[in-house]
Order: sequence, then C-alpha cells, then structure tokens
Amino acid sequence: MPQDLVCELLAPAGGPAAFRAALAGGADAVYCGLGNDFNARRGADNFDDASFQKACQEAHVAGARVFVTMNVLVTDDEMPAALALAARAVRLGADALIIQDWGLAAEVGRRFPQAEVHVSTQANIQDPRGIQWCAAHGYERVTLSRELSLEEIAACCATGVECEVFGHGALCFCYSGLCSMSALRGSRSANRGLCAQPCRLPHELYSAQGKRLGPVAWERGLCPKDALSLDHLGELVLMGVGSLKVEGRMKAPDYVLAVVSAYRSALDHVARVRSRELDPEVRDSLFRQLKRAFNRDFTDGYLMGISDNSLMSYERSNNRGELVGHVVRAQGHEAAIYTQAPLGKGDLLELRPKDHPETFLTTNAPRDVEADSQVVCGVKRPVPAGTPVRLLRSQEAIVAAERLQSAPYSSKRPVSMHIICKLGQPLSIQLCALPRRDASAVAVSVQGPVVEAARTKAVTAQDLQEHAGRLGQSPFVAASITVDIDEGCGLGFSTVHRLRSQAADALEEAICAPYEKRVGEVAAPPSWRQWCEQVASWRQDAGLTAGKPGPKGEAALRQAAQEAQVCCVVSTPEGAQAALAAGATRLYAPADALAQGGFPQETIPWLDEVCRLKDHGRLDRWVVPEAPCAVGSMSEFALAQQRGAAPEIRPCIGVSNRSCVTALEEAGASGFWLSHELTVAQMAPVCAATSLPCGLVVYGQERAMTSEHCVLQMADACSGHCDTCGLRAQKLYLKNIDGRALPVTTDLQGRSRIYWDQPLDAVPKLRELLGAGLTRFMVDATLLDAEKTAASVSRLREALEAVATGEPLPAPEAGSVRGHLFSPVE
Repeated sequence: MPQDLVCELLAPAGGPAAFRAALAGGADAVYCGLGNDFNARRGADNFDDASFQKACQEAHVAGARVFVTMNVLVTDDEMPAALALAARAVRLGADALIIQDWGLAAEVGRRFPQAEVHVSTQANIQDPRGIQWCAAHGYERVTLSRELSLEEIAACCATGVECEVFGHGALCFCYSGLCSMSALRGSRSANRGLCAQPCRLPHELYSAQGKRLGPVAWERGLCPKDALSLDHLGELVLMGVGSLKVEGRMKAPDYVLAVVSAYRSALDHVARVRSRELDPEVRDSLFRQLKRAFNRDFTDGYLMGISDNSLMSYERSNNRGELVGHVVRAQGHEAAIYTQAPLGKGDLLELRPKDHPETFLTTNAPRDVEADSQVVCGVKRPVPAGTPVRLLRSQEAIVAAERLQSAPYSSKRPVSMHIICKLGQPLSIQLCALPRRDASAVAVSVQGPVVEAARTKAVTAQDLQEHAGRLGQSPFVAASITVDIDEGCGLGFSTVHRLRSQAADALEEAICAPYEKRVGEVAAPPSWRQWCEQVASWRQDAGLTAGKPGPKGEAALRQAAQEAQVCCVVSTPEGAQAALAAGATRLYAPADALAQGGFPQETIPWLDEVCRLKDHGRLDRWVVPEAPCAVGSMSEFALAQQRGAAPEIRPCIGVSNRSCVTALEEAGASGFWLSHELTVAQMAPVCAATSLPCGLVVYGQERAMTSEHCVLQMADACSGHCDTCGLRAQKLYLKNIDGRALPVTTDLQGRSRIYWDQPLDAVPKLRELLGAGLTRFMVDATLLDAEKTAASVSRLREALEAVATGEPLPAPEAGSVRGHLFSPVE
C-alpha cells in the first residue's frame, strides 16, 4: 500500500465530553455543532462559544482539525444569523463548515476564505458529475451519499476532489436530504435538525385488501442496521478516500471513544502492514470492541452494492450489543449465565426471552468473567433457560471516557526534541510538533543561560534526555530526543526544567497563532439590510434580472391569477391526456414513465431525486439543449448546465432563501419549485428575489421518503427481478403506529418511494400563494388515475379563474392537509 495514502478519521462530538473522547480515540478531525440553531443535531448538547474555542485549541495543539456542522436548510429571514454563526465559528477556530444549503454555502465561500466549505451528505451528491460541479463552485470536500458502493466511491475519488465516506454508525432509511416523513408526521423537520426518527418506529407492510405481508416479527420496516466498514478500510484507503466518517453526535462519550479508537487502530494497522485486509486476530478484537458499543447489528450491504433484507433490522430498532451467552437456569432473583465471551465487572447485560422479547430485563455483571464459564447475576424476575444474553454497554469504556474529563489533555501530540548544550553558548531546546494528516510540522526554539564548565559533576546527554523529556504537564509527548553536548558542561536541572516548559509553551502558542490571527481577519457578518443589499449587488454583478414582490391589491392579484400556469406531473399517458383536456398548460412526467412512450411531445421530464452512475443511461437522455427539464439532483443540474438545457429546480433540492435562488440562477437554473416545508411568508422573499418563475405543488400526496432499499422486500418474497415483480403492480401500504396507511411504490431500479396518506390541498389558499409571488401551481398526479387527475386539474384551473373574477375558492378536500403553509417546521 502506498505510504502517501492517508485517510482522515473524522469523529463526532455532541458536546465537550464526547469531543475529548474523540481526540483520545485518535481522531484526525472532529465535527460538532456550535449553538443549537443551524445544525442537523439540534437535540445534542452542542457547544457554546467558550467551550468551542477551548475544544478547538485542544484539537489544534493535538494536530486535529475541527469542523462545524451547518447542515440544514436556512430560510431567508435566518440568513444573517446563520452568517453570524459562521463568522463566529471561523473566528473561534473552525477549520471547515459542513453545509447543506446551497445559498449558505455560496455565501460562506465568498465571505470566509479562512475556512473550507464541505458539502454535507444532506445535499445528496451521488456521482462524479455532482462532485465536479461542487468543486467548480469552490467547495473543497464532498460528503458522499451513504448508499454508494465501493465501485461508485472509487469513481468519485478518481475525480481528484476530496471525498468523505460514511464509515460507521446509524443509517437513515431515506436518502439524506430527501426525507419529509418527520415533518409530515408533525412539525419536526429532518432538514432543519430536529428529525423525530419515525423510521425507527413500527411500520408493517399491507396489501390493499388489508392483508399483512411478511414474517410477523418484522415490525420495523424502515429500520436499517448500522453501517460497518471495518472489512473494507484497505480498499477505501487505496481508492483515495479523503475522510472516513464515524456517525454519532447524539451518542455518549464512551461510544465515541470505543468506536473511534477501534477505527484508529484499524487504519493504523492497514497502513503499517500495507495490506488491504486486517489480520484475523486484530479484526476479531476490534469487531468485539465495536459490538460492545451501541449498535443495531452491522451491515456493509451498501458498500457491497447490496440493498436486500440483510441490510435491515426488522425485529428491533434499539441496541443489540454483543451476544455473549445464554441463561442456564433462573430462580427467584438470580440467573446463572453461561458466557461464550468475556465480561467485565459492571457491564450492562440484556436478557431477552426468545418467545416473549417484550419481557426483556437488564442486569450488570457482578465481576470479571472469562469466556466459557458461568456467572450468577441478580435479576428482577426469572427468565426461561436458553434466554440469549447480550452485552449492551462496556463498563470499561464508560470508566475510560469519564477518566478523560479530569485529564489535563485528552490527547498528546508527539514531538521531536533537540537539545544543544555547548560551552560558552546559550542552552537551547528545539521542539518540533510532528506532522499529522492535515497538520504541518511546527517547530520552535528557546534559549536559556550560557552553559559554563562543570564545577562538580558534569551533565551528560542521558541526564538531559531524562530531564528535558519530562513533558507530562504539557500537551506533548517526546517521540525522539537528540542531544548535541560538549564534555564537561555544568547545568542545574531546574534550568533544564524551566527551559523545557518554556519550549512547550512556545510550541503551543506557535500552533495556535494562525487561528488567533484570524480574529482580526474574519469579515464581520452582515446585518439584515446589508445582506439584502449585498445579494441585490451580487445579482446585478452576475447579470441576473432583479425580482419584484408578489402582487399587491385585488387588481394585481386577479391579473396574476390570469397569468398563472396550471401544471401537472403524471405517470401515465392516460393521465397526461386527462390533464391536458382538463386545462393543464404545463405537463411533466418521470423519466421511467417517458421511456414507455405515448406521452404528448410537450411533456417536460421530471427527473429523479437520485442520480447515481448507473442512472445516467436512463436519465441523461432527457436533458436536451434549450429544452426545459425539472432536475432533482445536482448531477442532472450540472448536465443541464453543460448541455445548455433549461433546468427547473425540483422541491427536493431545497431552495429556501434568496442567496440560494441567486447561486442556482447564476449556475443556470430557469425556474424553481419550492418545498412544502416552507410557509407562505417564507416563500415570498424567495419569489421576490428572482424574475424566474417559482412554483408549488398545491395538490397531491406528498413524497415522504425515497430509499435505495425496496420496501416490498418486507414481504420476504423478492425474486431479484424488479421488471417482473408482481408486488410492484399491486397497491401496497405501510401501516405505522398511528394507524396511517402510507402508499408505497417501487421503481424498476428497486428504489421505493413512500407517500403520506393524506393529500396536500393548498388550492383553497391560492390567494395567499399568488400574493407570495408564485406563478406556477402543480397537481402531483403520480398516484392518481386519469379520472381523478382530470378532476384535480379542473379544480385547480377553476380556482385560479375564481381568483381572477373575485369568486370564492373551493373548500379543502375532505381528509386533506395544507402542510406547513401557515405553521413553520421546527
């Protein structure tokens, strides 16, 4: 394995304690949230300014970098506050900002060159074309979608752009950045940092006739196992992966310490033996360490290009730990346990009966126990013999993480030391902090008093090595000490100790100096008025036509209604004809539907929200020079830009502020479809920022999730051939714990889309939507038959006519919802 291939180990920190655990575990970089407003784990402890600055200093001295997560969508009114947070983060020591919102990314890149911009996995980048677009717009790193295979990752890395790959931890069922399930179920949005994780709750598969499909124990249809890349580290390093990410900003410090240190050991082993694979003994030891931290069992399915049922944890969504034995007998409040693996005193054990798993209980190991032996544990009640016993949490890891909090430094950086002790010259100590992956070597030299001849016993090189090498109270540890000394030198060891301390202090200051210099260099964030003026100036400099506010007054509103376009996205030729006959003026259809033929020539491609290398052949053909297309991924947006097409931005890309509108319009966008997670008030400034048309889906069942794993596999009857799958032709539903029946479809690629059961109906609110500046209104007829499509389009057309003539609008459809038009998501 080439020695110059070094992969960063990126660790999570939900707060200061986990941050110290990450450094102690050997992380090259740590990602965390500053404040609780603009990051995807707003429920974590996160950091205030003081604790963040302290953490940055400790990390930098240790040779690690710090990344701040700003991986949420930002509304227009929030942008100045988001930029103020970015400015604070950079001033306090952040090395990079991880960003989802394209408007915020553009703003940060323009304003704060002192820090890198990393594109978040929430931005849904899945192929080399999307990566190259990010690089062309100045972004230094791209975090790839978690669903990519090793082959796809290699192709992404071959672009030469630094790629971050998901290495370990919890997997979302939905592609990141495409999930609306949490916001549809309540007010907590996954794109705003407060996902309620409904995917971990029960979801069972049913037919339209109400028959439950699949094994009875498979209750959690949307719950994947946790990702594990331990067996592929050599391959990932060889293909040039820039960063291996460990998930877990909501995890405890002992989890972070255990997992990060395991991957540190594994990466170091791979580099040391220069092999693609870990030695079996090393692998088994590290795997056990990982199993004793929180896990839902492990999968490497996505890396292997597999998304079958082996990916899923259908039976349970909580911690599985490690299977360490079984109950031999239980009586009263005692259970005798046979151990197939060693236990440590205090380890948390779970006893979960096979026939009645809901009656599980927990206990603690009373002492250290070797493998292949028995131990008696206290229990609240008897459990059947044969009950599996799992170790859920290692007491040793908890103690190790707690011990870190009182240590002066969680991680010590190796240094080389050179001592010069020459008669008639000042005593000199040179300290050099050894380089790490992204930390250059830093060296200092300090001088003490002039060295005189010894009056009694002369000092030796060994004496100097021993006394100068005592760096225990500093953040450094001596990796090597060399001495250049004359014979007969006389020195007091207190002089050596003082000079050693001065050298350590000077080195720490030298490492931190570039960050302290930033305080006066980082641009002040704009006020609201300044930001509005700066975006207007940006648009003018880019040659973009200025927008204007939505219509004011009844006459203007009526005129807007007359000019508004009635749009419809359909999935069949019959639906297309029905929509046109009912008055649709703009028609869209998905690529797979268009490929079947029979659609009117004017139908506009509604391209997928997922675009991986394997999708290029079926999607790229619909991106035609000078012709409109609606793009759901940055890859297809990049292609449209290259080919001179007219791309409209689908809602899944997430346009929620005027900076985003400007950045994408400058890059070639010809229109915008806004997200249903925005309120009318939040849409208005976005529409006003551009002269391009902005639209909204006002009727239809909203897509809640898009997953690479086919939900229909829950029926346990997959043939592996999507084109002939009988289940795909049926109407199937996921029933959740609220009793909702969520429609499910699966396409020819085996990807599933889950829809909300209640249709969105914003048609009765057309006056407010027109007043916000929207000019295109869409019926999403994806799940509608031709008759219902015609009725829905007619209703929309008639409602616009009603606004134009001052007539009342229709009442909401029974059982419908109006989304978050007037109630913002959290």
